[in-house]
Amino acid sequence: MTISSSLNAGVAGLNANAARLATISDNIANSATFGYKRARTDFQSVVVQGGGTQGIYSAGGVRATTSRLIDQRGPLISTNNPTDLAVNGRGMLPVTPGIAVDNNNGTLPLMLMTTGSFRPDSDGTLRTESGQVLLGWAANPDGTIPPLPRDTTAGLQPVNVNTNQFAANPSTEVRLGINLPATGTRADSNGVTQELSVEYFANLGTSESLHMTFEPTVPATGSSNEWTMTIRDSASDDAVVGRFVLGFDDGPTLGGTLSSVALAPGGPGTAYDPATGRIGVQVEGGRPLEIDIGELGGRFGLTQVSDRFEPVLVSKNGAPVGNLVAIDVDAEGFVRALYDAGFTRTLFQVPLVDVPNPNGLIPLSNQAYRVSVQSGPFFLWNAGDGPTGAMVGYAREESATDVAAELTQMIQTQRAYSSNAKVIQTADEMLQETTNIKR
Repeated sequence: MTISSSLNAGVAGLNANAARLATISDNIANSATFGYKRARTDFQSVVVQGGGTQGIYSAGGVRATTSRLIDQRGPLISTNNPTDLAVNGRGMLPVTPGIAVDNNNGTLPLMLMTTGSFRPDSDGTLRTESGQVLLGWAANPDGTIPPLPRDTTAGLQPVNVNTNQFAANPSTEVRLGINLPATGTRADSNGVTQELSVEYFANLGTSESLHMTFEPTVPATGSSNEWTMTIRDSASDDAVVGRFVLGFDDGPTLGGTLSSVALAPGGPGTAYDPATGRIGVQVEGGRPLEIDIGELGGRFGLTQVSDRFEPVLVSKNGAPVGNLVAIDVDAEGFVRALYDAGFTRTLFQVPLVDVPNPNGLIPLSNQAYRVSVQSGPFFLWNAGDGPTGAMVGYAREESATDVAAELTQMIQTQRAYSSNAKVIQTADEMLQETTNIKR
């Protein structure tokens, strides 16, 4: 009977609008929840009988389906925590439940978040208050990220920032800007050897020295324009680690610049590279250290003019042992430790996870998601590469809820619910009238 179908359609309308009110309630309740994605209820008509020649129609009612709009992003706001992370664009942060890390059973299920407030726990592992642990690729000792597969979580591990509370930054390069006296290589010179001590930092952060001597070659007549550079290492008991013969130009155009650099016969050291203007020595048990003395014909580095020995510029990289004072995450997802000695060290790189259909992800509590068949397979991108956006530290993503729009939809839903209730009331009255015919 069509009146009964009207009752069923009214009930379906009540259920559908109740479901819509539930999603609206969730959205409004989470309007201040960081990273919340708005839920939406859509209605689809149900056709039981589309009419016929006899004018009979049976109401099918309505069916409600709910979905979560994960691809919609909320605005970013600034915070004062460097490990508050958000994504400016597409892509999600890889996380895993803290209980999986604590159990240490080797299995770390992949979960995704668009934003999170990560802080180190007692072990230094970055996790949120809800227990989500941030995942990343661990850097090599030199700060590089090893090549790892991008379609699996095999290389991901919990990001821990307490493994480098103290660190040394050994020197790898020394730059010399020194002028040698041109008068020192003339026949009438007294052959004074020039000396210089240059500090560098060893593997353990200790301060060591390279003792350099520049001995002129004094000819019988004229000028040789040649010096022998000897380098001794304090960390190797002042052993000679390099000996080089330096030649200087005395022409009108390139006068005073390096014209040749060669290893002294039988002397240690790494041959001069004319492309970079560097020589090399091995210090502290064989560790290589490059010394920039300038390019041939160049005005920077070692020169020979005038009659004075002048160390114009002597510098080195590296630093002594430093204490970890801060953690920073840059736009490419590199997690770097900042030390009070003035250097930084790369600890991890946090990739961004992307799937073909973000709205197909399975939503979980605490604004986390899991990959599903509907979302498609995941891929790990460097932040800013491919379709992904940049990673933003000191930032959180606000809720994607528009409260004004939700309140408007609430009014519409209330009216629709009342109208369906009226349909049921009317159908009941009609059935009552039908029952009264028999009386």
